Amino acid sequence: MISDDHTSSPVIPPDGHYPEIMTEPELIHFLRIPEVSKSTDHHNVIENLKRMHDLPCIHICKKPLYPLDAVRKWVDDKLLKEQRG
Repeated sequence: MISDDHTSSPVIPPDGHYPEIMTEPELIHFLRIPEVSKSTDHHNVIENLKRMHDLPCIHICKKPLYPLDAVRKWVDDKLLKEQRG
């Protein structure tokens, strides 16, 4: 089970696969934010990625959700930009 508390660390989904539409805690785990960021507020990291780096997000019932395919494409695009220099 993955926690919806922004301050707690989410766990790996039981089957090891992420859902097609991820919640913020699932996204935080998917992007390994606790491992790569020194920030203690992972929600702020995600907000910065949305605002400054165009992290894909949709809203359903005012809740931000993150389509897995779009996030994977976003990661691939970031990789290509970094490889080009």
